[in-house]
Amino acid sequence: MTRRIVLALVALAAFVAFWRLGAYVRANGEPAALIVFEAELAGHGLLAAWWLTFSCYVQTLVLVGVLLIVLAWRFPAWRVRIACTLVSAIVCWRLADFFQHVYARPRPAVWFVHHETAFSYPSSHAAIALGFYGLWAVLLYSSELGRRTRLLSAAALICLTVAIYWARLALGAHYATDLAGGAFLAVGIVCAGAAVLPGNVVAPFAGRR
Repeated sequence: MTRRIVLALVALAAFVAFWRLGAYVRANGEPAALIVFEAELAGHGLLAAWWLTFSCYVQTLVLVGVLLIVLAWRFPAWRVRIACTLVSAIVCWRLADFFQHVYARPRPAVWFVHHETAFSYPSSHAAIALGFYGLWAVLLYSSELGRRTRLLSAAALICLTVAIYWARLALGAHYATDLAGGAFLAVGIVCAGAAVLPGNVVAPFAGRR
C-alpha cells in the first residue's frame, strides 16, 4: 500500500476509535478500574501540573506561534513544517471544542486548583499536546538535523506531551478516557491531513532522506 493509503487508514481507525469511545463513556461512564487509577494520580504535583496545563492554553500557543513564524521567516526550509504544526494545533483545538459540545460529558466531580466548566470529552489539552508538541517530535526526529539534536529534541517533546496528559489527571480536570479521546482525535487529524496534502507539501512527513 502507498503511504497515502496507510495514513488514510490510520486516520479512519483513529476517528472510529474516537467515536466509539465517546459513545461508550456517554452511555456507561468511566470504567471502574480507570477511576481507581485516576484517584491515585489526582491531587499530586499540583504546581507542576498547573504550569504544564498552561502549555496548551491559547496565550502560550500564540506566543509559540509567533516565535515559529519568526523562525519560518529566518529558515525557509522549515516553513512547511511550521505551517503544518500551527494548522494542526488550531484544528485540534477547534474540533475538540466542537465535540465537547456534541458529547456534553460533565467534568469530574473532584478538581484541584481551578474548576474548568467546559465539557470533558474529548480533552482539548490532549488533542493539542499530541497534535502540536507530539507532531513536532515526529518532524524533528525525521528532519535533517544532527542525530543527537534530533533524538534529544524529540525525546523532550514526547516527555512534554506525556507530562501534559499526567497534569490533566493530577488536576482532576479530565477522565483518562477524555485524554484517550483527545489522542485519537489528534492522530486522526494529523494522519488525515498528511494523507490529503499534495506530495510536495507532505514531504517533511516522509522521514529522513
